[in-house]
Amino acid sequence: MKITLLGTGGYFPNRRRHTACLMIPEIGVVLDAGTAAYQIQQHLETESLDIFLSHAHLDHVFGLTCLLNLFDGQGARRIRVHGEPEKLEVVEQCLFNKLLFPVAPPCTFTPLADSVALPQGGRLTWFPLEHPGGSVGYRLDWPATDTEPARSLAYVTDTIARPDAAYLEHIQGVELLVHEAYFNDDERDWAELTGHSCATDVAQNAAAAGAKQLVMVHMNPMCESDQPLDLAMAREAFAELVVAEDGMVVEF
Repeated sequence: MKITLLGTGGYFPNRRRHTACLMIPEIGVVLDAGTAAYQIQQHLETESLDIFLSHAHLDHVFGLTCLLNLFDGQGARRIRVHGEPEKLEVVEQCLFNKLLFPVAPPCTFTPLADSVALPQGGRLTWFPLEHPGGSVGYRLDWPATDTEPARSLAYVTDTIARPDAAYLEHIQGVELLVHEAYFNDDERDWAELTGHSCATDVAQNAAAAGAKQLVMVHMNPMCESDQPLDLAMAREAFAELVVAEDGMVVEF
């Protein structure tokens, strides 16, 4: 199975990265709907689409306003947007207020269930994250079959990667961990203030969880260089980490 990283930056889009949006095209699952969500139509392989929001901050939901192009007769016939009830209410009342966006896409807003069945026998679960206003992380699991090994993916964004973070118990042994890494290690004061993670802390948590792969997303958009993070210490904790770029496809 493959996940396409449509948007890998944080806070606001820059010339290199759009904001958070990840897609598994073969099963019609999207994680967050940042500014990169306008690209969903280009990768759509299913008649239905399930979008799971981590929270309602604008850099994670703005792309919901781009979904009208999926209802042109060639896109998805059914779109469900999953999230915590209070976050969905804010999106409906504020983002789709008629004075801001006069024609809302005909999505179904669905309160987040404890567990959601996924195509191909998979299951999605969620867990709370530490972030101003609250956020949630997701874990997606598929059992082994006669032809395929067990597969798993965890998506953890907009949180502080503390060594005792409660979310660690939910990502143990995951095949692929996609985790935010907004700040360098010398910016921990800013990380604490804004509820975000430093690169080495993320790598250490990935190692502590026994993750097989680590992909860093949601980097600070103020940096548009080839290497937006100082990874010298992080690679000592998790040697094979990858810093995501928009359009990257990762197999798990």
